[in-house]
Amino acid sequence: MKILVVLTSHADLGDTGRKTGFWLEELAAPYYVFKDAGVDITLASPAGGQPPLDPSSAKPDAQTDATRRFEADAEATAALADTRKLSEMRIADYDAVFYPGGHGPLWDLANDPTSIALIQDTLGAGKPVALVCHAPGVLRDVKAADGTPLVKGKTVTGFTNSEEAAVGLSDIVPFLVEDMLQQKGGTYSKTTDWGVYVVEDGLLITGQNPASSAKAAQALLAKLA
Repeated sequence: MKILVVLTSHADLGDTGRKTGFWLEELAAPYYVFKDAGVDITLASPAGGQPPLDPSSAKPDAQTDATRRFEADAEATAALADTRKLSEMRIADYDAVFYPGGHGPLWDLANDPTSIALIQDTLGAGKPVALVCHAPGVLRDVKAADGTPLVKGKTVTGFTNSEEAAVGLSDIVPFLVEDMLQQKGGTYSKTTDWGVYVVEDGLLITGQNPASSAKAAQALLAKLA
């Protein structure tokens, strides 16, 4: 079984002068859900090479058993340092796609024609896609087969407006994930802030926040089984 994990290449947190990128736990937790199940994992990003890590996700209070395991794993860190170029990936080579979040994807993957096409092609091929935290934001311009927004009428979740307010970035991000999913016609639901919450609608799996990463990965594996 092969799963493609798509990471952001965007490092700048708007015009704040601060840095962003992908959120470490949202890569590490799913990585080991997949790896421990014997999955062949490929990491990719728009630019290829080392994707930017959100520095906040490397702080001591953001660490988990999975993040510590990842950072001590030479094979994992080598794969992260040399991600494949997203434009070179073909969904025919994979069984599913997983998108970790972090704020970075809101700036690059949400607008990336290659990513948009990848999600459309994956679902069109009858293969599942899972996205967690801010990554459901990359569904913004993805279309269903009939040309309507992919999320229209679908049950979805993603980083909540109140979680964004809690981290102080509501006025910095290009759009709020919760608002966008609703504006595109999604049936948005959520649990309490920072709680574990994953929803499935057919081949589409979405998780609310970093704590939901492992559960979203487990749901993706269950869908493949």
